[in-house]
Amino acid sequence: MVPSEEQQGVGSLGMRELQRRQYRLGVAGALIAGAALRVWFILAYSHITGDTLVYGDIAINWLRHGVYGFSQTIHGLPSPPRPTLIRLPGYPLFLALCFQVFRGERYGAVLFLQGVLDLGTCGLISATAARVFGGRAGLTALWLAALCPFSAIYVAYPLTETLTLLCIALAFYALLRWASETALLNRWVCVLGFALAYAILLRPEQGMLAACVVPAMVWIGWKRRGGFVSALRPAAIVSLLTLLPLVPWTIRNERTFHLLQPLAPRYANDPGETNPYGFQRWYRTWAIDYASTETIYWNYEGEEIQIADLPERAFDSPAQYGATEAIFDEYNERTNSTPELDRRFDELAVARIQAEPLRYFVLLPVARVLNMIFRPRAEAFPLPLDWWRFRQHWFNCLVATLLGTINLGYIVFAATGFWNRRSLATDYELVAPILWSMAATIALRCLLLLTLDNSETRYTLEFFPVLIVFAAGWIGRRTATFRRPWLGRA
Repeated sequence: MVPSEEQQGVGSLGMRELQRRQYRLGVAGALIAGAALRVWFILAYSHITGDTLVYGDIAINWLRHGVYGFSQTIHGLPSPPRPTLIRLPGYPLFLALCFQVFRGERYGAVLFLQGVLDLGTCGLISATAARVFGGRAGLTALWLAALCPFSAIYVAYPLTETLTLLCIALAFYALLRWASETALLNRWVCVLGFALAYAILLRPEQGMLAACVVPAMVWIGWKRRGGFVSALRPAAIVSLLTLLPLVPWTIRNERTFHLLQPLAPRYANDPGETNPYGFQRWYRTWAIDYASTETIYWNYEGEEIQIADLPERAFDSPAQYGATEAIFDEYNERTNSTPELDRRFDELAVARIQAEPLRYFVLLPVARVLNMIFRPRAEAFPLPLDWWRFRQHWFNCLVATLLGTINLGYIVFAATGFWNRRSLATDYELVAPILWSMAATIALRCLLLLTLDNSETRYTLEFFPVLIVFAAGWIGRRTATFRRPWLGRA
């Protein structure tokens, strides 16, 4: 017996309702799982030392004394704070607002707030993937973002990473919403300007995000309106909004330090402070892995450093080993850098660079970047630095291998999604400039990382909002069963 048209309509409505419920359950499940993961990381792995205390000290002095600087004592007595410019004001401002709202230095409350904001980031990544690759990809992206251990664990660290990821996700979502509007000047211009501006206030290198987004806006506006001037207007407004917050910061630095400094200095040193350029140059002649960053790079100027922690590639000859050992011995007597020690480090660096210029200028920078991208992202987890020694740390080795496999999975699926973007995207002509803009942020960041001294995998954490969107486009088409027409646009 053939069902009547009315029965078919009722059946179709029932199926749609079932799909809606399944989708809602999928969203709720991802958010609950993501929240549980973040709460567990906060309770088990919260870490409030190092840079966190630097940001916190600035925030407290800003609140109590109106001085953006560090606490100090003179002759054992508390003194007015010392102004600084080594950190941009984005994260200290966030902490200051939290301390005001939570009535004190309640870092635990800050961590839980970061957990909520990170779930918001997951939602933005999901919405972006849904608009680019469809609703099934959106749900897939939500799960990939909510259960990503590498971004989730940083909610347990009061640092800039969580807010930076939020700004990246918000910027690309706002760019998509702006591109889908009829008028080129709409509310998403302001949202986009805010996201780009605050990203720079958090980390100076996030100017690269604006450098990728603004050209995409010009291209989209030009293609849609056919006029370069009309296309330039929204991009100009976003650029102005992005740079505007840096104006008072630059004026403050000029008045306080008599120095033109619109961003933070590369080596995080205030005017008048010395920097061990010779040591850093020597370090770049051999450093690749994160273990060397922690045992040598971070310990210099304050802690002892051991020649046993250096790899064999740090020496070109027995004579060079002896010279390095002599410098280490002299440094360890006072654990402080001096101009003479820095000069000797620089002499070692010059000799090594002249002997192998290709190694210094090409091979080692590329090796450091590859290490930051593909190394198991174990730096935020309680794993030993030498986790790869299976006999000593068999369980930690397995955990690190699992983390490395997960990291590789995100990269491989994202690369596959980008390669097949034309067939996966729901409206490729509209989103193509945005997809290239997203990919450009990764390419530009890799170029920047080639110039860094130390290898840290967290410097590539900003890849993940983009990686997840592309990975979800590929995975969602093949694994999910949800459809999207009844959902509308995200």
